[in-house]
Amino acid sequence: MLRTLTGRLTAWLVLAVALLAAGAVLGFSGSVRTSNDPTAVLPGGAESTRVAAIERELPSGQSNPALIVYSRDGGALTAADQAKIAADATALKGQPIFSPNKDAALVAVDLPANLPADELIDRVAQLRASAAQGLPDGLTAQVTGGAGFAADIADSFTGANTNLLLVTVVVVAVLLLITYRSPLLWLVPLIVVGVADRVASGLIAVLSRHTDLTVGDSTVGIVTVLVFGAGTDYALLLISRYREELHLHEDRREAMRRALRGAGPAVIASAATVVLSLLTLLLASLGDTVALGVTAALGIGVAALFALVVLPPALVVCGRGLFWPFIPKVGDELRHGLWSRVGNAVARRPGLVTVVSIVILGALSAGIPGTQLGLSQTEQFRVKAESVEGLDTLSRSFPAGAADPAVVLTDPAHAQEVLAAVTATAGVAQARIAEQTATVVRIAATLTAAPDTPESYESIRTLRADLPADALVGGSVATALDKRDASRHDLEVIVPVILLIVLLVLGVLLRAAVAAVLLIVTVIASFGAALGAGSLLFRTVLGYPGLDNQVPLYSFLFLVALGVDYNIFLVTRAREEAAQRGTRDGMVHALAATGAVITSAGILLAAVFGVLGVLPIITLTQIGVIVGVGVLLDTLLVRTVLVPALATLLGDRFWWPARPAALARTPSDA
Repeated sequence: MLRTLTGRLTAWLVLAVALLAAGAVLGFSGSVRTSNDPTAVLPGGAESTRVAAIERELPSGQSNPALIVYSRDGGALTAADQAKIAADATALKGQPIFSPNKDAALVAVDLPANLPADELIDRVAQLRASAAQGLPDGLTAQVTGGAGFAADIADSFTGANTNLLLVTVVVVAVLLLITYRSPLLWLVPLIVVGVADRVASGLIAVLSRHTDLTVGDSTVGIVTVLVFGAGTDYALLLISRYREELHLHEDRREAMRRALRGAGPAVIASAATVVLSLLTLLLASLGDTVALGVTAALGIGVAALFALVVLPPALVVCGRGLFWPFIPKVGDELRHGLWSRVGNAVARRPGLVTVVSIVILGALSAGIPGTQLGLSQTEQFRVKAESVEGLDTLSRSFPAGAADPAVVLTDPAHAQEVLAAVTATAGVAQARIAEQTATVVRIAATLTAAPDTPESYESIRTLRADLPADALVGGSVATALDKRDASRHDLEVIVPVILLIVLLVLGVLLRAAVAAVLLIVTVIASFGAALGAGSLLFRTVLGYPGLDNQVPLYSFLFLVALGVDYNIFLVTRAREEAAQRGTRDGMVHALAATGAVITSAGILLAAVFGVLGVLPIITLTQIGVIVGVGVLLDTLLVRTVLVPALATLLGDRFWWPARPAALARTPSDA
């Protein structure tokens, strides 16, 4: 296999086959199909999901209301204003509702809840255009409500994946150029990883159309970040080892074969760990979380395949001149001056280094206790959105919950009893029977609290607890509450499984129980420090009220899974060196050999995750910042300072139950 990848003719054949396969995927994959139904991600047994299923059988169907809010700043609506509002209501087949002080009015327009994202954006845009037409001077019209928010969120992703891809490519290109200081070398890994990303996106499109996976708007963007981040890391490791071998072997094909033997197992182990960690999301109860796990695992698999199968022949056919002006020559001394000095400094004072590292990580983790989980509808955007401004306007003249009424379903025999109970519930401003059939009555309940706030969630819980057992409570707020509860349940279930998988993989790879446990502990410490630092930054600098419910799980998953890469890069090399040099000198030499590539890979990965900040959704910004901070901590402190210090303190016990002399005989050294 290695000779096929590096042969004079077979290397070209491998590249040709890879290009044809990639072209076939891109040619037949089509576009990604995303779901716009908010209940689609919930388990079938969730109460809001059951309500949505029954609503779809009603004559009006399951609706997602768009509310047009009219207001005149600082004054009552004029006769001309009221005439305009009445005309719009007639045209839209709605009924205008005026506030008690006649300073605002709203018109509700029910849109189907299962509209595709593009159609929803168009329908809301049409409503905004028609409402804005012919407005009297001083009168404003804003579209909000469930449909308004859904359209603004969907619209924020219009072209966003393309922008994200372009920014990611630029960031990776600049960092590769700085890393290699060559006008040519950076192009090869960038092109290979870029093609891998397009292939992964094509395969995700196929999955989205031929399976029941609930692919969210942000899924493709997150997978792009993962493919570029992990794929470039794998490329950096392989090219670093290839350059080492070029200093030892005149034949570049033999150098590549030896580089694959040395770095290949680390890339395979790293990719397998990340894929297994991502597949733990199959245990999640939220459909979009499951879909992210499957698609991201697919992306990492494609990235590793291209790094191990496509990148080697691409490098070999280009020859040594690809490294110009720093062309590696046989006999030249390969210098690792900086990281050799760092390794020796750590080895001289491992106790002090360990204490200082723990203090730094502990101090950063101190930001965790003040962390709040959960963001309301109005807190989802980093930029201005009309739906947010419209809800603020509505809340000044109407109950804040008028934007998204709760839905209560019951049977006709108990309709009046349930209606009275709903009306009497604390937190409910008003309730009415909105629709009735021979079997079902739908009650619309306007809450006093704004949607997706703790107060609105408490009202939903009270309704579910106090109403008769056959009554079901749903609607947008109830859906958000069920999603929040499900995401917290997923966090509790999946985190231990991820840790167990990573521990087992490290144990099998290293044959060293002590090393595996210590590495897991350092990964957890990195996550705690990143979460604390990120939360403190969001609260004190950026003014975010809290973390989105899914941020802790996604951040933990990406940090643990990707952070293991650097563990594997460093410690597998340390195992290799310890067999000849002993644990202390072996770790110093391993750090000297891998310190530069780990640092480059970490900075690049942190920068790539930081690119998520180009999207206007706070959730993705938070994930990008926390993972970026965590990767930098892993790169600059934990993996290159703390782990070598711990290994030096423990000596040969670090490899227990194996002994350093026996490490060279384990399979992973192949």
